[in-house]
Amino acid sequence: MALFQISNDKITIQVDSMGAELKSLKEVASGREYMWNGDPKYWKRTSPVLFPLVGGVKDGVYRVDGREYPMGQHGFARDMEFQLKSQVAHEIWFVLESNEDTLDKYPYPFVLEIGYELVDATVIVKWRVHNPEKERMYFSIGGHPAFLCPIEEGTKQSDYGLRFDTKDEVVSSCLENGLISGRQVTYKLHNGTYSITEDLFDGDALVIEHDQAHSVALVTPDGAPYLTVDFDAPLFGIWSPPKKNAPFICIEPWYGRCDRADYTGEWREREWMQSLDADGTFATDYKITVGI
Repeated sequence: MALFQISNDKITIQVDSMGAELKSLKEVASGREYMWNGDPKYWKRTSPVLFPLVGGVKDGVYRVDGREYPMGQHGFARDMEFQLKSQVAHEIWFVLESNEDTLDKYPYPFVLEIGYELVDATVIVKWRVHNPEKERMYFSIGGHPAFLCPIEEGTKQSDYGLRFDTKDEVVSSCLENGLISGRQVTYKLHNGTYSITEDLFDGDALVIEHDQAHSVALVTPDGAPYLTVDFDAPLFGIWSPPKKNAPFICIEPWYGRCDRADYTGEWREREWMQSLDADGTFATDYKITVGI
């Protein structure tokens, strides 16, 4: 594993080759850090890439053509060493390719590329998934970046808010034992903002589906956004460790999610699954913009 750094005149990032994980995002002028530091007291990760699974599968197994395969939560890419593909002043790319170990637990050859580009005070996080084989492949991919909240000394997380690019409400699918329970909760917004409460994450992550929003900002106690995540993903999660009062919040663009609690079907039939034809490539990105 190795740590790589790129910068422009506004921001500096560091990326670990283990998982191609974004580990630091700082403003150049102020030196302010925006990413969670990975303290295992709360959560040992900072911004893992979720592939080929977002969330978990029922009973820890999934089925391809009737055969069962084990799969841990959020897949395996986050715990694998990526290779540096290219690095220039403002952009860096990493690559991970399938091997005998991955094929034992995920029977699809793949090439996964993760890139980071800096444009002004924005990090563009880029994903490319390539299917090098003749058979159709099925997968999910998602982000899990953790951002400091509170960000200012002398404040607490419940002084802050979440601002969405929608005005009235967002509806969250609820989790039970890491799976979709079928229950939903509606969060009423005030001018697009929901005030963070101490118990907001007691029931685990908020799972917001069906293109309800495509921009989520963390806002300071005076209502100013200090970090915004913009994405095209059809669903996303918002999470902090339940009942830990952890000083960070994750805003997570997803192309996939966990199973429903009663799911018994095949891997390819799961909700929100992505697929690629022979020699096909899936490419997308999301953006993190900072500044107070």
